[in-house]
Amino acid sequence: MTIATGRYDRTAALHDGRIRPEGLDVTWLPLNVEQIFWRMFRHQEFDASELSLSGTLIRLGRGVRDFTPIPVFLSRSFRHDCIYVNANAGITNPADLAGRRMGVPEFQITAAVWARGLLEDEYGLRQEDVTWVQGGLEQPGRRPQEPVSPPGVTIEEVPPGKTLSRMLADGEIEALISPRRPSVFEDGTDRVVRLIPDPWAASRDYFRQTGIFPIMHLVAIRQPIVEANPWVPQTLAAAFLAAKRLADADLRDTAALPIGLPFLVQHAEDTAALMGDDYWPYGVEANRPTLEAFLRYAHRQGLISERPDVDALFPASTREVSRI
Repeated sequence: MTIATGRYDRTAALHDGRIRPEGLDVTWLPLNVEQIFWRMFRHQEFDASELSLSGTLIRLGRGVRDFTPIPVFLSRSFRHDCIYVNANAGITNPADLAGRRMGVPEFQITAAVWARGLLEDEYGLRQEDVTWVQGGLEQPGRRPQEPVSPPGVTIEEVPPGKTLSRMLADGEIEALISPRRPSVFEDGTDRVVRLIPDPWAASRDYFRQTGIFPIMHLVAIRQPIVEANPWVPQTLAAAFLAAKRLADADLRDTAALPIGLPFLVQHAEDTAALMGDDYWPYGVEANRPTLEAFLRYAHRQGLISERPDVDALFPASTREVSRI
């Protein structure tokens, strides 16, 4: 098999061979996620890969059954930090976004689904209150991989030759949702600021109130492989879990820090105190509230016509995490 994922601490043991899925001869490809998604969704170039949670659910909702997702969640992130505004637009709180033009790389991307969900749940801002402008963040010409047209929502395309980052700095859009920090936020001019000044504190409060740690990406396997080899989903899920457990242990290794953060162990201990020892869980049950929240958002935002049962999304053999 050929499997493409980002090279994270939680996948490193698979890419370097310390963990080998039983019965599988795997070529691991470490690629950036935009490249993986494009090549997998458009051309099915890999036997399995990291994929967008939103893109996968949209395809399933459209009756496209070319992938089998497994509950291995390689990317997660709180999204209070990904909402940016033009500093001169007079936007001091989320309510000020009503009637404004807001950029997004693709309307349906997972980070935007979460950000819109929290804006509505926590601040009362509906997606219909905003004009959405989608296109490339730093490079012109980006087009959505799974185009959507939710009822009652205005979505425009970035004009040819322009980028969301530059449009935000120039005031052509007043706000932006982006999982990647725009270059104009870091250029030292202070033309662009975050909507939520202390997103890290807001994210911690959000978790205390909801128990939700937003999922961004899962792993999916090409359907023909699963049909011919029904043991593969559980085998891969177990291998990904084993690799994550090694990474989890490394975060508390005081002998030699695996990441260049001087207070790494303290960060890990503080996170566990807030979120529990297994704060990045795989499997269905531990993630049920998070998955149900995302399905609610995706349905409310018009990305899926029906809300599927969480258990129906994944093969039965993968729904529970094996215990030692």
